[in-house]
Amino acid sequence: MTICKPNDIKQHISSNQKLLGLDIGKKTIGLALSDASLKIASPVKILYRTKFTPDAAALFQLIDQTRVGGLVLGWPVNMDGSTGPRCDSVRDFAHALMKMRDIPIVFQDERLSTKAVEDAMIAADMTRAKRAERRDALAACWILQSYLDYLHDHHIVAAP
Repeated sequence: MTICKPNDIKQHISSNQKLLGLDIGKKTIGLALSDASLKIASPVKILYRTKFTPDAAALFQLIDQTRVGGLVLGWPVNMDGSTGPRCDSVRDFAHALMKMRDIPIVFQDERLSTKAVEDAMIAADMTRAKRAERRDALAACWILQSYLDYLHDHHIVAAP
């Protein structure tokens, strides 16, 4: 499987399969899951990174348990739209996953996702500890929801 263009994901997943959103950081991977209708994203958990192989095994276990058909990876482009070392890291992560399993992957611009999530948590009067505990999973949710909204706005996923 190759990395998909945003409009092509629906061709690669079966009906009733979900999408898993990932916010890939150096120390953690925030995880969010769509519903089967590909309309709503929900935060799942934060995976604390160790080494690639056990991290991938944990991801594949979640994928198998939740009927995930594709992955939406946060694409950490710079504010000016250029790519840098963080994009290289996410791309390498995606290619390593695809070597282990044939699963469609799409990248979603994640600019300002963490800021949006952080601002919302501050507005909700969350403590620093609670914000740190939830930030990455909520950022993954924001990334995935942005992609789901794109699918619906462009009529890639038919409305019921």
